[in-house]
Amino acid sequence: MILALDVGNTNIVVGGMDEKSGNIIFERRIHTDSQLTSTEYAISIKTIMDIHGVKPEQFEGGILSSSVPQVTRQVRNAAEIILNKSIIEVGPGCKTGVDIKIDDPSALGPDLLVGAVAGLAEYGSPLLIIDMGTATTISVINNQRRFMGGMILPGVKVALNGLTAHAAHLPQIAIELPKKLINGTTVGAMQSGSIYGHASCIDGMVERIWEDLGYETEVVCTGGFAKLVIPCCKHKFHVDSQLLIKGLKILYDKNK
Repeated sequence: MILALDVGNTNIVVGGMDEKSGNIIFERRIHTDSQLTSTEYAISIKTIMDIHGVKPEQFEGGILSSSVPQVTRQVRNAAEIILNKSIIEVGPGCKTGVDIKIDDPSALGPDLLVGAVAGLAEYGSPLLIIDMGTATTISVINNQRRFMGGMILPGVKVALNGLTAHAAHLPQIAIELPKKLINGTTVGAMQSGSIYGHASCIDGMVERIWEDLGYETEVVCTGGFAKLVIPCCKHKFHVDSQLLIKGLKILYDKNK
């Protein structure tokens, strides 16, 4: 079994995968907290293993991707404490098989790289990868399988928090799909604006990218808000919540 860890700004995805088939045995999330120690993270990861009835000695190795430098060392140390072996960290020097054509390839975020690896393996090219978490990122892979760059915009929750922080009469709300598009309540209007507004943004950005490329692409969406927002888009896009975990397994096989 392989231990896969994807560290994001809000959550850390902890996954266990069969080393031969690549099947995902378990996948859980823990909150990202820069104040936690390696031991505290180790307890959380070990608890997830216990819940699923797996033991550290069942793991052949592990791999870590982190977009949060403040907690990378703690999470890596936690995994190595549990497994009693070194784990692979995604970054410069990793074998990826992705042809990166941005200005500074070494500056590409590990999460975007992992998503590109999995996206190419699962969906081929040309491809857009939309990751909807704290930020919403759009990665563009052209018809020559080259990673061309993309866009970064505020995520659904970040945008909503920014709105409520600067508008005195708007309350904090749960991000849920409203019963109708046009709403007569403040909460409903905010939910409609957050969900349908972000869906319209995704539709519009995809159309602009297709126009710029001169052809249409496959589009795969992942991240915490994808299942909520993407069904509200006018275009039909793939939703793959396990995309990054799949990418980590591919990178583990390339670099073990």
